[in-house]
Amino acid sequence: MDQAEVLLIGGRAGVGKTTVGWEVSACLRAAMIPHCVVEGDFMGQVHPAPEGDPRREKIAERNLAALWGNYAELGYRRLIYTNTVSVLAESEGMFRRAMGADVRIVRVLLTASDATARERLTGRERGSELERELKNSVRKARILDEQAPADTVRVATDGRSVGDIARDVVGATGWLTGTGTGAEVGARG
Repeated sequence: MDQAEVLLIGGRAGVGKTTVGWEVSACLRAAMIPHCVVEGDFMGQVHPAPEGDPRREKIAERNLAALWGNYAELGYRRLIYTNTVSVLAESEGMFRRAMGADVRIVRVLLTASDATARERLTGRERGSELERELKNSVRKARILDEQAPADTVRVATDGRSVGDIARDVVGATGWLTGTGTGAEVGARG
């Protein structure tokens, strides 16, 4: 397989993107499928640069291009990338520039109710960021619901195990069956 492929796992804060991303990696490792994982939320963390500042997007793209270049040089062709808004169409250009114009992009949007996201965030956030995260989570959920492209696979996370969610996400890629078409998606939501 020469074509690069990226699995974008997006969703509001508290939906479980990072946890699911690592569980997807565990599924692929068990099947001996080479891949790499990038936690996209850390790729553009520069300060001062408020959310929406073009410097964040520029450094995130440069960091992704550098990391992907290293992975590709070692022969890797599959990337799992977790980031809140990575599934939006406006992010596609970054992946095409960093990974190649012919990169196959699979978008998965994890969803959760406000109550579920609040419960998860309250259990996770210990500092001064909780209220900001709760507000941003609601706002981003609305944006993602309205703006995710039609080819985005939606996977509900409420009341489900991480393993079940990860199996639905992996199914969207076709990587376990070697089809690369995502035709066997069993996602709910």
